[in-house]
Amino acid sequence: MARIDVAGGSVDIISLGEGPALVLLHSLLIDRSAFDRVAPELARSRRVHLVALPGFDGSTPAGPAVEDYADRIADALRLLRLGPGSAVLGNGFGGFVALALAARHGGLFEKLLLVDTAARFPAAARSAFAVMADKVAAGGMGEVAEIAARRIFHDAYLAAHPEAVAERRAVLLRFDPQSFIAACRALERVDLAGELARIANPTLVVVGELDAATPLDLARELARDIRQARFVPLPGCGHCPPLEQPQAFLAAVGPFLDLPGG
Repeated sequence: MARIDVAGGSVDIISLGEGPALVLLHSLLIDRSAFDRVAPELARSRRVHLVALPGFDGSTPAGPAVEDYADRIADALRLLRLGPGSAVLGNGFGGFVALALAARHGGLFEKLLLVDTAARFPAAARSAFAVMADKVAAGGMGEVAEIAARRIFHDAYLAAHPEAVAERRAVLLRFDPQSFIAACRALERVDLAGELARIANPTLVVVGELDAATPLDLARELARDIRQARFVPLPGCGHCPPLEQPQAFLAAVGPFLDLPGG
């Protein structure tokens, strides 16, 4: 684990493996453990950097907008000197940050992978972030454990894995409530649709077909509006494919990342 000090704060990064750099940015409701089932395989051929987003784990908070999160991560990536063949992968909230990174700092890396994310949310979806922020402000992180589980996993997964809610609660209780609230507010306001035309990185858009948090149509819009973007749906999967369907996820991203056997 390393803390990279940059202007205005620091970024907490766990790095493993050797090869072209691959930066992994986690979702709002799951920390870096979301990638535990795929990181060892990715690290066989990639230098994997598991980044804690600003305000999570050892990373200090950034400003109020998704673009502020992206600028903070960009400062760290400059110091990492990612090099040829590098890629940034973002899931959920991390995908929004990755989008802003590509639009504002796309020269820092080569490829972009967007997993169950969007450029913006419709009004009804924005209200969900307000509800979560208010619940946490009133009662702490444990108040959103069941909401988190139902946003991350679909009903069939939860029926087969009833322990998932308790697992989400254990992860969420590690979060700083104020940083979580700030992230919710950033997602309430975010609108990167006007930035998509600026993205020149080859892009892969992956989405679980059963994702209730970031529905299929929003991901399809990304693939339509980003140049050089490809769209890959994952049948029977929810919001976090690396956690729910690690092998299917690796198969989906393998050719794009030039993984062995991909």
